[in-house]
Amino acid sequence: MRRTYRFFLVLLLSATSALSQVARPAAKVASPAKPRAAQGWRAIQDSALIIDTHADTPMRFVDENFDLAQDAGSGYIDFNKIKAGNLGAEFFSIWVEPEANKGHEAKRALDMIDSVYEQARRHPDKMTMAFSTQDILRAHRRHKFAALLGVEGGHAIEGDIRILRDYYRLGVRYMTLTWSNTNQLGDSSGDINKPNVQHHGGLTPFGRQVVEEMNRLGMMVDISHVADSTFYQTLEVTKAPVIASHSSARALTSAPRNMTDDMLRALARNGGVAQANFYCAFVSQKYLDQQNQLAAAHDPDYEQVQSLFVKPRTPEDEKEFVAAKKRLEQKLPRPPLSDLIDHIDHMVKVAGIDHVGLGSDFDGIECSPEGLDSVADLPKITQALYQRGYSASDIDKILGGNLMRVFAQVEKVAQQMQKQ
Repeated sequence: MRRTYRFFLVLLLSATSALSQVARPAAKVASPAKPRAAQGWRAIQDSALIIDTHADTPMRFVDENFDLAQDAGSGYIDFNKIKAGNLGAEFFSIWVEPEANKGHEAKRALDMIDSVYEQARRHPDKMTMAFSTQDILRAHRRHKFAALLGVEGGHAIEGDIRILRDYYRLGVRYMTLTWSNTNQLGDSSGDINKPNVQHHGGLTPFGRQVVEEMNRLGMMVDISHVADSTFYQTLEVTKAPVIASHSSARALTSAPRNMTDDMLRALARNGGVAQANFYCAFVSQKYLDQQNQLAAAHDPDYEQVQSLFVKPRTPEDEKEFVAAKKRLEQKLPRPPLSDLIDHIDHMVKVAGIDHVGLGSDFDGIECSPEGLDSVADLPKITQALYQRGYSASDIDKILGGNLMRVFAQVEKVAQQMQKQ
């Protein structure tokens, strides 16, 4: 089966060679030279290079034949919403559900990678593939939406570092070492307390090899989802800054997926960036507690929403999903947007203004804060930060500048390692 995958990879690389230019050298990242027309948060929003580091929309591309030119419905991302929110670049998540795809993880990943390329092929006037910081800046100058790729969960390389290199050749620019499942690379926060799971005590020897190879390639190491021990051991190994593509603050919401203050400080010392997650249960302790109560009580609306959310939805399923969500919101109200801003604020105070960004998890979550219904609502974050006293330059950093700095440093480290 591995030979089949590698043959398919060669075909896909050939088919996308016109789009791919992945060997560009890294260069110093400059801020977009777009003057501010006026004072205030709207001017900041309109001129910013906004980068979101995590959206699960490829599931919809593959399973629902969704196209970004369509209305997203209950989803979070389409071209009209992208324009309304001035979203400049998105890292589309290549997430492989581990149980349903066991034994053929790479095949599922390739299907999802291809689906993003297909969106760019169908809509070249609106969207372009991007593989570097310079590609992102070039797309921004041309007023095109930049699409990037991030693999979510190291199990997608099937224990074979050659598949990691193939993913890079196809344009993948970050990989989350684990998803919610412990794998060959290291322990996950998602099953760390499950006694039937064989844990490693953090990062495995193979995981260390993968981190080093990601550094050499120029692929950002993503520590969202990993166990705390895996996180700290990864920082000992990596030669480049790391990212948390979609994680919030555990001091405010005690979800294991969130980062402790000590982790945020360690990430800052590493030079990395933590991208705040928008999921209701990660930004609101009240919501998380109420959710756990409904789950324990086997609430029918809660279980129906969870069931419909994780599977491809027909138009009939979509109607049922929307109706079930409305009923559930009566029992489980969405938290206010201020809860998300509190997380960003806390992360800035702990890690510093240079180490926080946005990683929405859109299309991978069934609940986001009140008023944050899609990428079209991203201006509300800019407005809220401005009203809390953040300067224009600091807001620019949170909206995308910090991620660009880390990405450029990862490219620089890769150049240095490749010369050696």
